[in-house]
Amino acid sequence: MPGFNDIIGQEKIKEYFTKAIETGNVSHAYLIDGEIRSGKEYVARVFAQALLCTGEGARPCEVCHSCLQATTDNHPDIKYISHEKPNSIGVKDVREQINDDIVIKPYQSPYKIYIMNEAEKMTAEAQNALLKTLEEPPEYAVILLLTTSLEAMLPTIRSRCVTLSMKPVDDEVLKDFLMKELQIPDYKADISIAFARGNLGRAKMLVTSEDFDKIRNDAVTLLKCIDEMEINEILVAIKKIKDYKFDIDDYLDIILIWYRDVLMFKATNDLNGLIFKQEIQYNKKVAKKTSYEGIELIVDALEKAKSRLKANVSYDLTMELLLLVIKENQ
Repeated sequence: MPGFNDIIGQEKIKEYFTKAIETGNVSHAYLIDGEIRSGKEYVARVFAQALLCTGEGARPCEVCHSCLQATTDNHPDIKYISHEKPNSIGVKDVREQINDDIVIKPYQSPYKIYIMNEAEKMTAEAQNALLKTLEEPPEYAVILLLTTSLEAMLPTIRSRCVTLSMKPVDDEVLKDFLMKELQIPDYKADISIAFARGNLGRAKMLVTSEDFDKIRNDAVTLLKCIDEMEINEILVAIKKIKDYKFDIDDYLDIILIWYRDVLMFKATNDLNGLIFKQEIQYNKKVAKKTSYEGIELIVDALEKAKSRLKANVSYDLTMELLLLVIKENQ
């Protein structure tokens, strides 16, 4: 596993963890907050490896016995919390994997580290069970909670953790990484960066996805045809979207960026900065006939759809309402 210098962006988090290791001022609990694919687990793994590194010089050294164990996920003092239920981390998970285990001293290191991904999935009861450990942790314990939603964490949990937030990576930094490390041409990098919104993991996923271009083209075709579509045709389109092996948020972002282009062209009559440059003729047509209020209603509907889907509101109903708003306002 590479070291801190290989983390793209996130300068404040890198600086914080590096200083903590150098000074020995390591907290017992951290909350690392960031979007899906923003690199939270990667950062946590590098920190854990560096903290337990026994080599000389820069840490992690990547060659000592501890680093090699960490790289292969075989370090006895780095624990990764798992859970059987896909959408819930329960009291049993916390008690068995953290509370009952944490009383056992580290096997070979000065620290014993616990990494919990998707910490927002902890039930209130599970968080309260963890709280007892956070209030009186052993001196060797370090707990890393990785979450996509700070709001899902109880205030009592947040108050006992050092919170570190993943920041969007600058577009130029992303572009440089994609072109140099993945050998991606600049035009393809630009497209993925537009949809990634500073998220390195999403940019890598989009630029290497064989399905992304097809899904993007299908979404654009839907938007072009929606004016003439009947309700039954919209329902068929909704089912097709559901069948994609693709994050629905990414699909909705394709539509959002389409209307961002429409809005930009309507306001400036300028092609520079548009993402769907190949669709400029249709973009002009939509910009001319759609009011600013109509575009605003569509954007609001997209954000509401995202919120509803996160709250587990019916997918079919959510998407039907969204597409009807688009049909009525463009």
